[in-house]
Amino acid sequence: MNLSEVFASFDLKRIAIIGDVMVDSYILGKVHRMSPEAPVPVVLKHKEQYRLGGAANVALNLKALGAEVFVCSVVGEDDFGKKIQELFNLSSIHCHDLFPVGTRQTTVKTRVLSGSQHLLRIDQEDTHDIDEETAAILIHAVKNRIDKGLDALIFEDYNKGVLTEKVVRELIDYAQAKQVITCVDPKKDRFFAFKNVTLFKPNLKEIREGLGVEINPKNLDSLLNASFKLRETLHHSISLFTLSEHGVFVDDTENPGIIPAHFRDIADVSGAGDTVIAVATLALCCGLTPRQMGALANLAGGLVCEHSGVVSVNKSELLTEALRLPQFHE
Repeated sequence: MNLSEVFASFDLKRIAIIGDVMVDSYILGKVHRMSPEAPVPVVLKHKEQYRLGGAANVALNLKALGAEVFVCSVVGEDDFGKKIQELFNLSSIHCHDLFPVGTRQTTVKTRVLSGSQHLLRIDQEDTHDIDEETAAILIHAVKNRIDKGLDALIFEDYNKGVLTEKVVRELIDYAQAKQVITCVDPKKDRFFAFKNVTLFKPNLKEIREGLGVEINPKNLDSLLNASFKLRETLHHSISLFTLSEHGVFVDDTENPGIIPAHFRDIADVSGAGDTVIAVATLALCCGLTPRQMGALANLAGGLVCEHSGVVSVNKSELLTEALRLPQFHE
């Protein structure tokens, strides 16, 4: 199968995401004076925008690549919970397994901008674990979704309480039994909870915090040592470390190596990790080798960084540039 055929086959893949979804709210305006009440700028608000964030941004990237996408998560029984469902529907992303819970509030990150200048961020969220009853409902829904046919299950952790130990353990075991690919984008709090998955994708900060060791992103031995330590505990199949401006590191125990970043005019790195896990998951679903998967995900992460704000990867642009990669001409 050539690369164009691989990209066409993205449309046939069914991917579910379980994790912390949120609303990204943007208050857009312009500073026109300083407040007489305190030494702070006064922003004259022009408009407010609402976008999908967190695990929901992974869903947007998968949808942009053509996959059929299912989101499994928990929101509050509040206006923002309704807003996030509305945004999913507008994006044609399945959210039948998105459960409103009265004892929680929907995670919202509000950014105040004057032109392109970021002035302030205001967060509203609950970060405690979902209760056992909610966890049981979520586990049942995801198992049912797997039974209906999935190619991959992505665990997207933002430390907001959806991915409890019980949720993680039961769903990894169930997905494995059904031969569903499992991919993880972890955070520090439950870094070592995701055992026996197909793909483990931390960034440098998460590896350093998780292992408690310093890592040189330009040194292959340093990265191999970190990957070995992780595999001793997690027993996962493939490590994919995102190394910011240094590219990515891929280790499947057979052909490990660093794939350098492409030279880019970087505008904004926000959301790049979401793009990487989305592209890497689809690449594995389509049978690409770990090195090819890493190269494609690395390329995609760089492409979205050329745009301001959080954007999804452009499928045709990604294919055009990927056709030039040496990993697809070896």
